[in-house]
Amino acid sequence: MNTIHKDGFAARGGWWVAVQFPLLLLAYLIPGWTGQAITGSLAPLQTYAGQALLVVGALITFAGVVSLGRWLTPFPQPLPKSQLRTGGAYALVRHPLYCGILFMAFGWSLYTNSLAGLVFDAMLLVFFDRKAAREEIWLAEKFPDYVVYSQRVKKLIPWIY
Repeated sequence: MNTIHKDGFAARGGWWVAVQFPLLLLAYLIPGWTGQAITGSLAPLQTYAGQALLVVGALITFAGVVSLGRWLTPFPQPLPKSQLRTGGAYALVRHPLYCGILFMAFGWSLYTNSLAGLVFDAMLLVFFDRKAAREEIWLAEKFPDYVVYSQRVKKLIPWIY
């Protein structure tokens, strides 16, 4: 097992973290600022879909946090003594924390009926996809089994992507 771990904020992927937190705040605020009343025959469906995504996202995020346990870090570089997780939430998707956050963001935008929020969430999806790509380089370096795992389990959206 390779134990490469670079010290320092930037070397551990700190800029990804620095950008992530304002993006998460905006994912919450933009739908609140731009949301509109939901009208029409599909209003209940949109409301329920938004609520379902919020709940499922929260559950996936919680399961990911529990699965990682003491190895949880906001940095994309894994901790030196961390172990590869492939069970629990990690059997569903390779990046359950990003997945759960994205589900909650899209759910919130649907629930508040915010087109601007949905557009922002699409950009947030691209951000997490790129952050995950960087993280996966480090994971493949550290864990020889990561490549096989990544071929078996989807990256951000269970069974889809």
